[in-house]
Amino acid sequence: MTETNKEESGKDGGSRKVIYAAILANLGIAAAKFIVAAITGSAAMLAEGIHSAVDTGNEFLLLVGERNSEKPPDKRHPFGYGKALYFWALLVALSVFSLGGGLSIYHGISALRHPEPLEDPMWNYVVLGVSACFEGYSWNVSRKALNKRRKPGASLWQTVHASKDASVFTVFIEDTAALLGLAIAAAGILLGHVFDSPYFDPAASVLIGLLLVGAAFALARETGALLVGEGIGTDATRRVCEILRDDPAIEDVGKLLSMQLGPDEVLLTAAVRFNRGMRIDEVEAAIERLEKAVAAVYPAIRHIYFESGALRSAMR
Repeated sequence: MTETNKEESGKDGGSRKVIYAAILANLGIAAAKFIVAAITGSAAMLAEGIHSAVDTGNEFLLLVGERNSEKPPDKRHPFGYGKALYFWALLVALSVFSLGGGLSIYHGISALRHPEPLEDPMWNYVVLGVSACFEGYSWNVSRKALNKRRKPGASLWQTVHASKDASVFTVFIEDTAALLGLAIAAAGILLGHVFDSPYFDPAASVLIGLLLVGAAFALARETGALLVGEGIGTDATRRVCEILRDDPAIEDVGKLLSMQLGPDEVLLTAAVRFNRGMRIDEVEAAIERLEKAVAAVYPAIRHIYFESGALRSAMR
């Protein structure tokens, strides 16, 4: 069994930039929303304030995950700590579900049972407009980071599903939910004043909470799959298999197994059969050649194990 560790092609710090942009945006937005909610008594605005405060805390959790994932390998974790990012991202999903969605729904239902008189909505609209600008900026930063790995013809959601960088797709999902939440809050406040009813505003709070619950489930599904050991996908596996088969030293290829160890790190095992009669030095040269060929197409595959003896059982 032979292993090779590939040098990273260079991480541009895009995920860290996405997190910092989200923190700056959410801190200012949360403060403004809470102030206006206190002045106007808007349940939807308070729900939005809770949402932004939770998002701010979540970005700090992602920073913790980023830092932990960069720890070098040691005896207890020979493949490094890359999956730590997925663990902290899963905590973010739980936070969005419980603190964001749960509190918004609870407060909205409470306000529906005991509605408060309508107040002047001007400051609500001002804060919602400013918030939309900040959230839009943060969303655009995460969108650009996703677009760097976006395949031709793929939608943004398909790119999120295929992305292995939990920091980027978590911020993107959060910001998308935030922008939709702002639209719901604005609609609730507007309808409340148009129909002179105190029930539209708290109803908007409940809808915002349900939106956050949906976002939390989407985050949990994506991060959970990566945490338990998601592979590189059918297309990438097929392409790697073709690379191995095209080498003149390979007689046949059996199973290829892969596991995502971090945003830019993949473990691959390949059951292969080398040509009979090859010398040890020829096998070593073939392995080195194959490692370079795979890394040229998929730089994230940094650990490759060749199992020539495993082919027999794989072909049975």
